[in-house]
Formats: sequence, C-alpha cells, structure tokens
Amino acid sequence: MSEAQMKAVVLSENGVELADVDQPEVKPTQVLVKVASCSVNRSDLLTTQGKNYGHVDGAAKVMGAAFCGEVVEAGSEASGVAVGDRVMALGAGGWAEYAVADYRRTLPVPDHMDLVEGGAYSSALLTMHDAIVTNGEFQAGQTLLIQGASTGVGIMGLQIGKHLGASLVIGTSTNDERRARLAEFGADLALDSSDPSWVDQVLEATDGQGVDLIVDQISGYAANQNMSATKIHGRIINVGRLGGEVDQFDFNKHAERRLTYIGTTGRTRSIEEHAEVFRRAREDLWAALDTGKFRMPIDSTFDMSDANAALERTAANRHFGRIMLTVNGGKG
Repeated sequence: MSEAQMKAVVLSENGVELADVDQPEVKPTQVLVKVASCSVNRSDLLTTQGKNYGHVDGAAKVMGAAFCGEVVEAGSEASGVAVGDRVMALGAGGWAEYAVADYRRTLPVPDHMDLVEGGAYSSALLTMHDAIVTNGEFQAGQTLLIQGASTGVGIMGLQIGKHLGASLVIGTSTNDERRARLAEFGADLALDSSDPSWVDQVLEATDGQGVDLIVDQISGYAANQNMSATKIHGRIINVGRLGGEVDQFDFNKHAERRLTYIGTTGRTRSIEEHAEVFRRAREDLWAALDTGKFRMPIDSTFDMSDANAALERTAANRHFGRIMLTVNGGKG
C-alpha cells in the first residue's frame, strides 16, 4: 500500500465518517485525480443501507463513484489525458482528496465550467445518453418521456431529448414545486406519476398512441402504467427503481403492445463496456456541453466532512438537480 495518507469518506461499522486512509496507487491504465467535487447519487445512499453498488473501494471502504478534479499523475498506459488536465471521472472511492479512474472513464471539463459544476455532469450525461441513444435508439422527431425527471439524471435526459430533436418531451415528478420547474429544462409537458390520470394525459398529448420511448427511473408501481403510455413497438429503458424494486408485471400488456423493455446498470459492465459508453457520449454530446447547451442545477453543496448531511438530503428526496460534495473548497 502507498505510504501517503489522505482524507476520505468511508463506510465503516460506525457508519459514514471522515477518516485518514492510504492514497490510492496508480495502475498503468489509470490517472490519479486531485478531487475538487463529487456528486451524491441515489446509489451512494443505497450503499449505506447495505446494498453493494460497487461504489466502495479498498479496505477502508471509501465511498463515492463520481468525482471531478485535476489529474496529478498518469499511468504509463493512459492515453489522451495528461497531468494538469481537468477531468470529470467515474470510479470507485471518489469521495476522497485523491481518487483513481481508468483513463477511458474520464472526460474533459469544458473551459467555461468550474470544478464543482463539472462534477455535476458526468454520470447524468453518460446514463442518459446510454439509455436514450444506445439502448433507446431514439431518433429526431420521436416522443420521449422521462420518469423521475427532477433528479440530476432526469433533468439531463430532458435536455438530451430536446438536443436530439424530440417532437415532444414529457417529464414526471410527484412534487408540485419541482414539477413546475421541468419546463426550464426542456419539458413540453410535466406530469405527476402518482396521479392515476397521468397515462391518459400522455395518450391525449400523443393522439392516443403513447410515446416512442420511456426512460424509467421509477419502476415499481409505475411499471405497468409505463407500458400503457408507450406506443406499440415502443421502448422502455429501465435505469432506476425509486418507486420499488419488485412489483407485479403485466405480461399480457407487454405482449399486446409488442414493447422492447430493456434494463440497464453500470454495475455489471466490463471496463471495455464502460469505455464505449464514455466514447459514444463524448462523440455525441461534448460539443454541445462545450458551448453551454446543457445546464445542471446544483441543489446544494456540502463539504466532504458533511457527507452525512448530504446523504440525509438525498434520503429526504426534496432536492432538485444535483447534491454535491466539495473537497478543499471545490478547488481540489
């Protein structure tokens, strides 16, 4: 192990706490990042509840999966990224003063962004590009519905839909205040998925046909309703289960509407698969990100030492956009 020490947020038998741990060593295909910010994701909360989302690393179980900062060391096989580069990255053990990522899981931070804003984007852009474009096979002129649209990932999905030329973008939120803000980020129609009439409202907005694509962050109670709201031969991409991980499934509805239903997660992907997700997203979206096409509202920021408060806000489910942790004042 490296003799150098650093501060990190760890998951221990005492819960989530700040501790001194060994600074990670850099493998040939990795870069070492001096971290400035980290996004707080639902999967981080679930990790603290005993579900292994692959976001803890090392004997000390360092938390976090998404981080942003400056590269301070590059492995001998790292290509296209160098010391001094500002990057947003994914990799285990990100809630720390230093973190490592495979070079293929890094993306450049646009010049106009600071390192806190930069840290808000990566997982959202990657998740939604993979869901909408790669798995959803979305085409300009089609219709799109994002379930759970007030999350950071959902807000990015609305904007990607608009950027790709959707003829109609629908977003859902069960909170009146957050739902009212979805139009700011591209929603043509904002609905409450807990309202029994939401499917009828989708059908009314689509001349009775339903939408071409649903990106579902809810599942649970919404799974069968989603099928009713999707066009025959449409697609449903399941990326989250905020409304329940297990529920009854209407197989007749699925067959009658001849739907393609795809589940996705990053947890079971190889590094090569992750690299392809990054490559495709960068190819399709980074020019737009560079020119300020996308926006990510930051709900709140917490110092790394206040990680428990950030997780509590995540658990309360009252945030709009991203909850961020900062390290060294957000400057790395």
